[in-house]
Formats: sequence, structure tokens, C-alpha cells
Amino acid sequence: MKNDKELREITLGNILDDTVAKYPDNEVLVYVDRDFRLTYREFSNLVDEVAMGLMALGVEKGEKVAVWATNIPFWVTLQFATAKIGAILLTVNTNYKKAELEYLLHQSETENLFLIDGFQDTDYINTIYELVPELKTQQRGNLKSSSFPHLKRVFFLGQEKHRGMYSIPEIRSLKSITSQEAYKQRQSSLNPHDVVNMQYTSGTTGFPKGVMLTHYNIGNNGFWIGENQKFTPNDRLCLPVPLFHCFGCVLGVLAAITHGTTMVILEGFEPLMVMASVENEKCTALYGVPTMFISILEHQLFRKFDFSTLRTGIMAGSNCPVQVMEKVIARMNMSEITICYGLTEASPVITYTRIDDDIRKRVETVGQPLPHIEVKIVDPETGESLPPNTQGEVCCRGYNVMKGYYRNPEATAKAIDSDGWLHSGDLGIMDDNGYLSITGRYKDMIIRGGENIYPREIEEFIYRMDGIQDVQVAAVPSEKYGEEVGAFIILKKDAQIDESDVKDFCRGKISRYKIPKYITFVDNYPMTASGKIQKFKLTEMSTKIWQERT
Repeated sequence: MKNDKELREITLGNILDDTVAKYPDNEVLVYVDRDFRLTYREFSNLVDEVAMGLMALGVEKGEKVAVWATNIPFWVTLQFATAKIGAILLTVNTNYKKAELEYLLHQSETENLFLIDGFQDTDYINTIYELVPELKTQQRGNLKSSSFPHLKRVFFLGQEKHRGMYSIPEIRSLKSITSQEAYKQRQSSLNPHDVVNMQYTSGTTGFPKGVMLTHYNIGNNGFWIGENQKFTPNDRLCLPVPLFHCFGCVLGVLAAITHGTTMVILEGFEPLMVMASVENEKCTALYGVPTMFISILEHQLFRKFDFSTLRTGIMAGSNCPVQVMEKVIARMNMSEITICYGLTEASPVITYTRIDDDIRKRVETVGQPLPHIEVKIVDPETGESLPPNTQGEVCCRGYNVMKGYYRNPEATAKAIDSDGWLHSGDLGIMDDNGYLSITGRYKDMIIRGGENIYPREIEEFIYRMDGIQDVQVAAVPSEKYGEEVGAFIILKKDAQIDESDVKDFCRGKISRYKIPKYITFVDNYPMTASGKIQKFKLTEMSTKIWQERT
């Protein structure tokens, strides 16, 4: 991709205004399951209503506005309404339970919380009443919580009324209290380098940390993601990934908004609805983590749907098996599908394959650095830069590096060194042409009797075996070697494979010490809500299983 466009010093609100001026009648939001459609002009008007209503209720510049909700239509509205008034959108993992929400509200010092009625087996309404019982007794607008002294307001994302909470219709009705002049003054006071988004890392180790991202960070990253897929106002992006994660709200929403592209959003991932949305809306792009694409390809009704309009999209979030990529290209017509690599702290995309890269580059690497981003590989122990084709820790520097972790300067200093390099914790190899291959997570590396073993290599090999739908490799504790290789396998329907079959497949083809000692057949993998597989939980599970067997 040519590096011939400059970074833009612009707020998310200004980005939206620019697109509305160019493509007012183009659709921006579509929900197939409820026939919900908004043009850019209609969406902009709704954003302004909600933004002015929030100002009328006293939401100040710099306040956090947490959103605990699935991909409902008002989610994207809030993303821009908060940005326009200088508030910070705090995305809340939909899988959170009471203790996790309690931690987030405390650590983030959240002033405002939007929520839906619940998700899966968690009742959000009862959860917040348990945490903030004062909601039921105190007058709205005067909330004084003994447990959460910063919390001022709670909002319900719907028509219904709940004690102590404001509803969406009430917010919209209050817009007239805020003058146009006050609204414009608020917007003119904003700086592109203000924090506009906070996301808490998955917390696979230790407590989650609040990543502070600015308009400049994610606005520019979203633009280049859209450029990389050659998005135009004629493109229609099917978006079934969670909006609370960067995959949804940056790679999806901001890549689309910066290019006048239409978003066909699903409230949650369901393969049948994804296929129906692609066909009915003639989508040209589709996003998903590898397990999503696998479930679509393996669906019994897959052949009934028309994927001829698809062109591009993103497969990311975890390692993308080569054979899955090849099937998506061949069977879903996604000839220009891309893979990107990054992390929340990097806004999030660091490297990206190009749509005109040859197939080998697009299935075996995670591409080259995006424009205006530097990448280097360093020795994880010494921090020294390493030459091409040498494995080490991936580091990046540029406009995309987060402002820091909220209220955690120690963790910020560990992540970003004195020269501005963000240390990813991921292991990778960069070739002579700048193409990066991720070989594993530094902490996921298996050390067996002094031998370093990288799970990705073994996963790709076992995936070639007939009857294997998906495979993940993780460490299993061993008294003799410290760690052994464990393989966790999902079989295709009707496949008849046992542990000895897998070992026989590996024997003589990969080094003996890399052959999985422990093989477990599972129905699914423990995941974060954003689709990242939690390998530490696989390790915990395998330890228990093999202790019971022995």
C-alpha cells in the first residue's frame, strides 16, 4: 500500500460529518433481522439528538460512558454521540459477570453506564441493582453510590423504564435543552489527541487494564484498514463480531465510516444469519475470527446460500489455519480476504496483508506494517533489535500506540519503552521484505526439557489431517520435562479419529519432542467474547483431565 496519504488530525465527530456531507443518502446501518435501516444523514441526526440529550443531563467532557450491550443499533450511535461531546466510550465485555463489572466500574471510575436487559445467563438489570442498590431509592440525576462514588447516571438501552435509569426516548427528548451553540462549542473544544475510547484487555493473565485510545489513534487506524480493503461507498460490510472489541468498533465501524461504506450488523454471531445477511444485502465484505468462518463452511446449509457478491474482509483474532483461508477464498468467493495482526494497545492493527498479495503471503504471514507504523523484532530478554528471519518479540511505534493504561503508570512503562516502542509480548519473524509471521505468544511458548516449542507450527501440521475441524496446542505441566505438548482437537462431524491416529500422523514427520503427548477431543474452546482462544484455560483443563486419568 502506498504511503502517500498523511495522517489526519481530526476527531471522530469530524470524520462522521465529512462522510455525511459526501454521502448523505447512502445507508450506514442495516439490521436484517429487524429491518432496521439508517442513511448517513439519518444516523447523523440521531447521533446529534443523543449527544445533545447527554449534554442536557450533565455529561461532561472527559467523563467515561460505559456501554454493556450486544451489537444493538444504539451501540454505534453511542460511539459517535460520546465522541462528539468529548466523553470517553468505555466498552464492556458482554460476558462479564458481577465481580468483573464491579472491578471495571471501580478501576475506570466510570461516571455513566448504559446497559441492556441481559445476555445469555446474565441479567444485567439485576446485576446493576445488586451492585448499586441506591438506584431503586434515589432520584435520577442525584445518584450517590456508596460503592461507586464516581457513578452519576445509569441508562437503559431500550424503550422500557427501570427504576433509577434513564431510557433512550428520554435522552432524545432532552435534546432541546442543549442549544446548538453550546453543542458546537463543546465540539470545537475537542482535541484529536484526547482519549475517546477505553477498552479493557481480556485479562488472560492478571487483572484487566484499561487501554486509553485517542481520536487520532483509532480514527487513522480505521481509515487505513478501510483503505487496505479498498472500501468505497458501494461496499457493504457484514459485521458479526462484537462491537465492544476493536475488531468491531475500529476494524469494522471506523473502517466503514471513513469510507462511506454500509454496515450490515448482527447482534450476535449465528452462522445462518450471517449467510442470510450476506445474500440478502449483497455484502461485499465479511469479518470474523477463524472459528466463525469454520462454522459457516461446515454448516449443513452452506451450499444453499449465494456468496458471489463477497470480495474482501478480515479473518483475525487468533491464528488463521492455512486450509481455512484457502477454503474461504475458493468457496466463499473472498478472493481479496485479508489477515491483520495487532493488539488493543496498538489501536489495534499493526501489520496487514494486501489484497493483491500472492496467496502464500496471505495465508502464511500477517502482512506488512500499515503506513506510518514502524515494526521491529527484538530479543525478548535483552531488547536488542534482531536481523530479518530471526524470531523475537514484535514491537511497533507510530500514531497507533495507545496513550497508556488508565491509572496504571507501572504497566504503561512496561509496555511502552522510553523510545516509544510498544512491546507486544508476541513472538514473530519478519522476512527481508517486511512480511511478518506470528509464531506464538511469548508466554504461550512451550518449553519442554529446554526445547522451545511454538504451538502455531504444530497446529498447522495437525490441521492437515483428514477429519480435523480445528486444533489448538497448549502446554501441559510435566514433572519430568517441565511442560509437555497438549493438542485440543475439534473433529468434523462423523470423523472417527482417536489419540493414536493423531500421533501416528505426526510420527516421522515432525520432531519427536513436538508430537503431542496429550491429546484431548473437545466440542469447543474457551474463548473471550471477542473470539480469542484462552490457551491458559486449555492448560488448566488438560491438567485436570490427565490427573484424573492417571
